[in-house]
Amino acid sequence: MEATAVAREALPPSLATRPTLRFEDAWVTGSAAVAGPAEGRGPLGHAFDEVCADHLLGRRTWERAESELHRRALDRLCGKLGLGRSDFDLLLAGDLLNQTVASAFAAREADIPFCGLYSACATFAEGLGLAAALCAAHYVRRVAVVVSSHHDAAERQYRFPTELGSQRPPTAQWTATGAVAVAVEAGAVDRALAKVLAFTPGRVLDYLVKDPFNMGAAMAPAAADTLAAHLAALGLPADSCGAVYTGDLARVGVPVCEELLRAAGWSVQVRDCGSELYDPAHQDVHAGGSGAACSALVFAARILPDLRGGTYARACLCGTGSLHSPTTYQQGESIPGIAHAVTLERVARGNGRP
Repeated sequence: MEATAVAREALPPSLATRPTLRFEDAWVTGSAAVAGPAEGRGPLGHAFDEVCADHLLGRRTWERAESELHRRALDRLCGKLGLGRSDFDLLLAGDLLNQTVASAFAAREADIPFCGLYSACATFAEGLGLAAALCAAHYVRRVAVVVSSHHDAAERQYRFPTELGSQRPPTAQWTATGAVAVAVEAGAVDRALAKVLAFTPGRVLDYLVKDPFNMGAAMAPAAADTLAAHLAALGLPADSCGAVYTGDLARVGVPVCEELLRAAGWSVQVRDCGSELYDPAHQDVHAGGSGAACSALVFAARILPDLRGGTYARACLCGTGSLHSPTTYQQGESIPGIAHAVTLERVARGNGRP
């Protein structure tokens, strides 16, 4: 399998300064998760704010349905916080569709200053890190981070029309349907669910994997590279991070990532959002989940509640993305990978919400 060839390669030496941003005043104050039907049937289904009954959500197309996911997530976030859309200074949002149209079309109704983001399935970690940086520097007071993906819309764009029922190989992953909205604020320790401790933006790495049905192998080197830089910058032993999550390496990419980390001197047991969103015993998702919403749904339904509940003091989320398009794949290009790492810290009960 191509993943084995990738694992034999050592991580490349850094060619540039690897910035890791540390924050003193960046707080996650709310989250809202809207999931699709398959995601609602998974092990985290009980923890989502809304599970949609079908993939169209009353809209005419899957693409319009994905924009509706965006709108519902943002509205649920506002409702949970008791805020209006105008209470947010900035909207950082992204998705997997061409020109990030799901986010942009939802933003035209949100009436919030909008910056569209794209790091494929790593977009949520990118947005969380950038929101924390803007808040901690006091450029803005409150930012909404919203990401989405839609299985049928993504399949139509990246692979084959869903109606064809094309057979996928075992290394393929299932694009998650859902959207998540998270609020990041400055000066909000009294209302915080978690503190954003640090953010390491990743480098684009290309190990010449060309199979779009094996994205785990394509993204694993970038995940290992960013995690090694992130942990080194924090100066913490790997086990003090409590939990280290990758975005969607799934069953193929996780062992490759762990092997590369061991070669770099880090013994890290990785938990993967793509492996935890679905129940492999009862849901045929092949290697696991993927999509911009995949890591965000697990963040909202598992990582953030575990932090609040004291399961661990810190959690690291390393979002992973494959930066290919249908055009580049058809032209024979390889698939570059990107990974962004964010570490969050539990807020002491005396300071934050119980």
